[in-house]
Amino acid sequence: MVTGSDGPGGDVGALGEFALIRAVAARLPQTAQVHLGPGDDAAVVAAPDGRVVATTDVLVEGRHFRTDWSSARDVGHKAAAANLADVAAMGARPTALLVGLAMPPETPVVWALGLAEGLGDECAPLGASVVGGDVVASPVLTVAVTALGSLDGREPVTRSGARAGDVVAVAGRLGWSAAGLAVLSAQAQGHDDVVEAHRRPRPPYAQGPQAALAGVHAMCDVSDGLLADLGHVAESSGVAVDLDLAALAPDPPLLAAAATTGDDARSWVLTGGEDHALVACFPSGAVPPGWRQVGVVNAGSGVTVGGVPWPGAAGFDHFASAASEARGDPPRGYHPATWQPPRPAS
Repeated sequence: MVTGSDGPGGDVGALGEFALIRAVAARLPQTAQVHLGPGDDAAVVAAPDGRVVATTDVLVEGRHFRTDWSSARDVGHKAAAANLADVAAMGARPTALLVGLAMPPETPVVWALGLAEGLGDECAPLGASVVGGDVVASPVLTVAVTALGSLDGREPVTRSGARAGDVVAVAGRLGWSAAGLAVLSAQAQGHDDVVEAHRRPRPPYAQGPQAALAGVHAMCDVSDGLLADLGHVAESSGVAVDLDLAALAPDPPLLAAAATTGDDARSWVLTGGEDHALVACFPSGAVPPGWRQVGVVNAGSGVTVGGVPWPGAAGFDHFASAASEARGDPPRGYHPATWQPPRPAS
């Protein structure tokens, strides 16, 4: 049984929409910047900068998470992280989340409460709050999150400011979530470190505002793969990026997982998503502590590795993946021999 926390028993259909909202809201403390939290038609959050950074992301059961692989609390952490990292990638400080939850009526109440606690736990260290949202019945379990943030007087960091002569640097882990997905898919034992990274990513939130203060030219959250996301930066900025393969050596836990699953750990580093690391282009000599240099920006276009194009897919593409699955293929990252459709929360 997938559980989240102590709370009302039964399923959400029996409890009812408004009782569920009250139970969820009771588990979500509000920070001082929230002038009006859950309970009205909309929340009111302070915006002392005069501008609000806003982003949204959707997690669908069976595509972004499996309830037989991750607890409700894990899913809450993951859903919050995907959005909070996007705020940090703009050089901003996260302030609030709004959450839309669509779920089958037979979903256990404790699952919904566990999800709420995971969302709140991921927000708390950042001084952010879950300030509202919506719940609706649906045949597919879906978590849609909107995050808000404050620039605190700084200009937003975009993908379009990279310049020839910049250095490319990364903060956070690369390939860990992809390694965890491969371990789970292969039904392998052990490798708890990468499995935990797949369930609960650890974005380097503080490094986003730090990069902005250091004069970063462009920045992006690594959600679909380093090559794919750097491709967005290169295209938006009208530059070329070349990565140093030696600087992107897989961490030991990835090598250990790859030895078990038979995968290429370096491919996880270059094309694996959902670690929510940050990749940025800094002026030469301006890379702050906590970042590691992994490449350079040149005149031209596209992304290369050691001067040549990467021979495989650059990262995850939802619609290309959906088309592949329509042909009967398993989702990208799942081993064909062990792929099974996800089971509903129970």
